Amino acid sequence: MSENNAGFPGWHATTICAVKKDGKTVIAGDGQVSVGETVMKASARKVRRLGGGTVLAGFAGATADAFTLFERLEAKLERHPGQLARAAVELAKDWRTDKYLRQLQAMMIVADKTALLVVTGTGDVLEPDGGVTAIGSGGNYALAAARALYDQPLSAEDIALKAMSIAADICIYTNDNFVVDQIDSDTGDA
Repeated sequence: MSENNAGFPGWHATTICAVKKDGKTVIAGDGQVSVGETVMKASARKVRRLGGGTVLAGFAGATADAFTLFERLEAKLERHPGQLARAAVELAKDWRTDKYLRQLQAMMIVADKTALLVVTGTGDVLEPDGGVTAIGSGGNYALAAARALYDQPLSAEDIALKAMSIAADICIYTNDNFVVDQIDSDTGDA
């Protein structure tokens, strides 16, 4: 059994899926928080709005670590309003170089009307191919499902929800208590 830096054995992440299609960007997340083989909470809210409501963010990983990152990203957005990519790069730089922040165990998907990004603790800020991305324990399942559904006549929200449902059916650390939020994009398909 693995331990995270806080000394809690077997903390498992979550599933967050984002889809950008037809002028909409959707981020969906499940609500399960697990410690080892125990579900500690089934209704955690892992998708939030930042930057005065202009940015969607979803996290996978340790909850307290994610809230620290949300606060840091919020500060970067205040310093660089309307520039999500720049704020995310600045956060990633800090995350990679700051001794305290390097200990944080979380990942984030962030989106605004122009960008969809994955931000990691290794200093990566990635813009996904094809308008879909996913992170967390069930992230690979949700990503595969979203990619398979993308060319179907479905909305971004429908794709995200179907992909999350598939992940919840496969990953024991993902439940079907979804939180979904959406913003309008400047452009259509990603």
